[in-house]
Amino acid sequence: MDDQASHNNFVRRAFAVLAIVALAAVILSLSRLLLLIFAAVVVAVILRAIARIFIGFGLPEGLSVTVSVIALFGILGSVAWIFGDLIITQFAALIARIPDAIEATQTAFDNWGIDYDVRQAASDITSQLSGLTTRAGSFALMSAGGALTNIILVLAGAVFFAAQPGLYRDGLVRIVPKNREQLATETCDDIGRALGLWLRAQIFSSVIVAVLIYIALSIIGVPSAAALAIIAGLLDFIPFIGPVVAGIPAVLVAFSVSPTIALWTLGVYVLIQQVQGNILQPIIQKKSVDLLPAVLLFAVVGAGILFGLLGVLLAAPLTVVCFVLTQRLYIEQVLKKEPKRPAGGKKVE
Repeated sequence: MDDQASHNNFVRRAFAVLAIVALAAVILSLSRLLLLIFAAVVVAVILRAIARIFIGFGLPEGLSVTVSVIALFGILGSVAWIFGDLIITQFAALIARIPDAIEATQTAFDNWGIDYDVRQAASDITSQLSGLTTRAGSFALMSAGGALTNIILVLAGAVFFAAQPGLYRDGLVRIVPKNREQLATETCDDIGRALGLWLRAQIFSSVIVAVLIYIALSIIGVPSAAALAIIAGLLDFIPFIGPVVAGIPAVLVAFSVSPTIALWTLGVYVLIQQVQGNILQPIIQKKSVDLLPAVLLFAVVGAGILFGLLGVLLAAPLTVVCFVLTQRLYIEQVLKKEPKRPAGGKKVE
């Protein structure tokens, strides 16, 4: 009898392991779709933040989300209309300057006796970026048609999620045991709150970084300062790696003016990186969740290895979600310790 019970127990455990492995395989095979869904959730958080303004004026939720979408596209369209020609001109000039900048940098290194092949390094970086976009099925995503299709898919999903977030949250809650419904509900609310706080703080950080870069590069006379500032602001969404990558084209372009300007440019990026890392990043963490810097760094690298470019872009918000889940489901429920919560969260009794 004991042998039969042991055998049955072994079979159940074996099936459980196989089920976990099968689930992991399915998730990995659908990783691109799941990342697109998550991207839609992130955009939905932005739309909900805008919609709350109109909800405060008494508009229904659905209409408020519609107005927020129109407002968001109106803002983006206005910026493109006002600054479009400047941005296009700046980026065209920046792209045209890159080959000369690489040659000027190589010449300066040779004159200084620095044994470093800048041309080969630039070629290697280009190849690595190309390889990054082709991993995990991302080639279709990065093609023109695939990118447009996925952008439309993300925007459409974001509108649905933003219009009725409670409906989708309740649908997720229904698949958990009844005695855990409150925990699941509050965990979903914590995730939404943490993402919203993170996005607002990150947008603030990116704008500050872009403005500081533009002012500093304009003062020291680096060409295409506006384009380089936009690149720095956008890449600020990628922790640690983004600011470093943003500084490479700026220093190269500065070398096309003079080595002295290049050194000043390097100093500007180092200084602003210190401001971002020691002032702005702590504000982001304080306003959302307290993520350790090393965790964010390795999360970006790991997401890039697993999911390609889209994983790198979504690494920070994915880490925020994983942090909340770890705190609520493991730290609090398994270890029975006080979890770290996003601002405004309530402890489950």
